[in-house]
Amino acid sequence: MKLTEYTLKQLLVIKNGRDHKDIDDGPFPVYGSGGVMRHCASFIYDKPSILLPRKGSLDNIQFTNSPFWTVDTVYYTEVNKSITDPYYLFRYLRLLDLRNLDTGTGVPSMTFDSYYNIKVKLPSVETQTRIAKILQSIDRKIALNREINRNLLLTA
Repeated sequence: MKLTEYTLKQLLVIKNGRDHKDIDDGPFPVYGSGGVMRHCASFIYDKPSILLPRKGSLDNIQFTNSPFWTVDTVYYTEVNKSITDPYYLFRYLRLLDLRNLDTGTGVPSMTFDSYYNIKVKLPSVETQTRIAKILQSIDRKIALNREINRNLLLTA
């Protein structure tokens, strides 16, 4: 399989999250570096996105494919789908140890440039999509099993 090397800057655009405190409650998840914090009435972006930690848990890279909001401790991304499958790239990035890119002194922190300079080797977008579909199917089954286990604990 032929792999092509890219920098992350070639594959996505990183955007800043924003304050959510003045937004009413609603159906859209608000992501922080630790995960979903609450739900609000507005969304910041509505396409598949890889959510990259800016502060805090640098290993908690998240993915969403439905409308969402992010706070300022998380970057969201606009993925170039002509080069990469968003879910494939998400799973690729989750395999990386990003601690060596930490720019913080007290709280772990990442900058745009820290992310943009990451090098990745990718197969064709068609191959990525085939692999991503398999990974998404497995991840859905794992999530379902976790929910079943959680429900069994509640009824026990």
